[in-house]
This record gives sequence, structure tokens and C-alpha cells, in this order.
Amino acid sequence: ESITKPGAEIHDYQPTPQDIVKAQSADLVLWNGMNLESWFERFFAQVKDKPAVVVTEGIEPISIYEGPYKDKPNPHAWMSTKNALIYIENIRQALVKYDPANAEAYNANAKAYADKIVALDQPLRERLAKVPEAQRWLVTSEGAFSYLARDYGFKELYLWAINQDEQGTPKQIRKVIDQVRKHQIPVVFSESTISDKPAKQVAKESKARYGGVLYVDSLSTKDGKVPTYVDLLNVTVSTIVAGFEK
Repeated sequence: ESITKPGAEIHDYQPTPQDIVKAQSADLVLWNGMNLESWFERFFAQVKDKPAVVVTEGIEPISIYEGPYKDKPNPHAWMSTKNALIYIENIRQALVKYDPANAEAYNANAKAYADKIVALDQPLRERLAKVPEAQRWLVTSEGAFSYLARDYGFKELYLWAINQDEQGTPKQIRKVIDQVRKHQIPVVFSESTISDKPAKQVAKESKARYGGVLYVDSLSTKDGKVPTYVDLLNVTVSTIVAGFEK
């Protein structure tokens, strides 16, 4: 069970007393680390005698290149299928360690899910390859797509690095407008957990298209667009490709 709710903004989530009770009743708490959950250490200090495991252990981080979080690791490492395999292995090891009686089931489930992620990579690559190479700029509100951009040959441009940062300042907007114009970038995107107004302003003033909402920081409810991680990647990649095709 997730502490952060579907659709919630994970970076500055405000845990409730019920969340503390929920964590206290858990056998194991998993968290991303890499400065994603800025609230987690304060939250977990209120939980007594429960193991916690950082699931990004062993991932090679991409550094944030500007702003107040410059040179900090970009925490959105799950936006790479290669990194997803490391997440799976870290979670498998943690579950086996703290619940060895069910190791066989954890091992089998981890292998099955890893196989699914491996099979997902090539279709994503083929879909993104439809975007002409000269146009492969991924312009977003939050700099949450560094790992996806690296894996699939896109350059990245964003308004702010992570959502703890100030959002949509005149300086941020002017910088991105200038770059969109300079590189003749045709489309600008935003993300599901934040306001789309800054991205739409960039699109309007630079005469680019607004390509819609990408999913990165949260899944949806079961009846929403992205109830699973695989859905999140598929919907996000489809939206990117469609944005360039309009």
C-alpha cells in the first residue's frame, strides 16, 4: 500500500496521522530516496522499530543541471526501464530478507515482472523513434524526464528541476520560451500533478503546441489512465509521440 495517494504530488506530500499509523503497522517500508520524498525522513522518525529500504540503491543518478538543486541527483530514476530492473531487484531482496518464508513467491513475481519490463523497452523505443531526430526535444514543466530522454535519444528542457522548486516564475518561463524559439521546438508538455498554466504560457508565447499531460510522479486510481507503472510509461510515450505528430 502506498503512503502517497493516487494523483498526489509526491515531492511535497504532507503525511497525515493516519499515514503514520499505517506505516507503524507495516512489516517493511520502501522508499525511493534520491531526494524524491523530501518529507520522508521527518515522517519516518515518528515510526518506531520498522525497517525501511531505499529502492534506488545501485542506480547511477543523473545530476540536476541548474537551479537550487543543481548537482543533486534527479530522483525520477524509474522513468528508465533499465533502472526499473534495479528497483525490482532491490525490492525483491528486501522482501526476501524480511519475509524469507515467502521467498519463492517473491523471486517468481520479480522475474515475471522484470521480463515484462524488458519486453516493454523495445516497443517504447520504436514509438519514440517516429519523432524526427532533429525535433527530439522533450520540453516539460518539471525536469522529471532526464532518464527517459537519455535512454531514447531526446534532449531535455524544463521550467523547473523538481516540484519542491518555485514553479512558473517569470525567469523560468522566459528562459524556456527563448530556448523553444531558438531550437524551433514544436511541442511543450506538462505533468499530471501540477498546474499546466506555465507550460501553456510557454507554448502560446513561443507559438509551439501544447501537447498535453505526461505522467511521472503518480499513478492514477484503478479506473484512471495510469493505474500501473507499465500504463504510466505507455501513456506518457503515446502522448509524447502524438504531440509531435499534430
